[in-house]
Amino acid sequence: MTENKSKLKIIFMGTPEFAVPSLKILLENNYNIVGVITAPDKPAGRGMQLTESAVKKFALANKLNILQPEKLKSPEFELHLQSLQADLQIIVAFRMLPEVIWKMPRIGTFNLHASLLPQYRGAAPINWAIINGEKESGATTFFLENKIDTGKIILQHKLKLTPDETAGELHDELMLIGANLVLKTVQQIESENYTLTPQIISTEIKNAPKIFTETCSINWKNTTKHNHNLIRGLSPYPTAFTKLNGKIFKIFKSKLLDKLEMLNDRKYSSGEILTDGKTYLRIQCADGLIEILEMQLEGKRKIKTEEFLRGYKFDESNSMCEAL
Repeated sequence: MTENKSKLKIIFMGTPEFAVPSLKILLENNYNIVGVITAPDKPAGRGMQLTESAVKKFALANKLNILQPEKLKSPEFELHLQSLQADLQIIVAFRMLPEVIWKMPRIGTFNLHASLLPQYRGAAPINWAIINGEKESGATTFFLENKIDTGKIILQHKLKLTPDETAGELHDELMLIGANLVLKTVQQIESENYTLTPQIISTEIKNAPKIFTETCSINWKNTTKHNHNLIRGLSPYPTAFTKLNGKIFKIFKSKLLDKLEMLNDRKYSSGEILTDGKTYLRIQCADGLIEILEMQLEGKRKIKTEEFLRGYKFDESNSMCEAL
């Protein structure tokens, strides 16, 4: 016999793959999802065919009620939400909501954010935590208020970061950690056994704004550590890049060298390449060399260094990466 669903009526809002485990874990624990709000289908690929979001695909497979409003402020959407009479709304990787929408449920609306708030408020918390070389990250659930990512904290989960961890790896960790945090948050709300903690700003706040193309451009006049953090913080997407012989050269993975490996017979200029043409590719930064492990030259596929060097020969005219 299947366990009865919770009496709590929940609306779930999310779009990308990151949100799917949170919705899945609520269903697995028999929560009553009365509606799933996700982005409208968008053209994608060479044929520009309409593509459904990851959340919509999951919701369809589980026969959930789906809404895809073009405009969140439309009266029709507002009336439709009101008709669902939700007690609680949950946001995981969705867009900014109008106040009338997030205030609608009797309990309120909470959001899952991929950082330890109040640090890294904004659109790209996973990327910026790694770009800035943080040693820990985590996830936070909080009730929405008027200003973005400023509401009272319900729960947090911390985790340590490794020196070579990429944004993609942290994304996948926090996707699962976040799902469990969402479940725990709903359980505490349902039992009315939770406390709210205001976001106290006692240290310097680091923000997480949207990533633009200029953010991804590598400046070889920066330090090896700075560039290594930038590369892993933008891997696998949107990807740090430089230019090699006039072509975009994306770098997905790098390695910091120890002092012995960094020693060389002469002083290299920033952006200059050191390679044996077979096994390693190193680029000079402000304080030494950084090793490139995985890359993609414009028009080619992503490959590892050894394969790249088998098909690309360096000479004096293309032995520099441009410091953009």
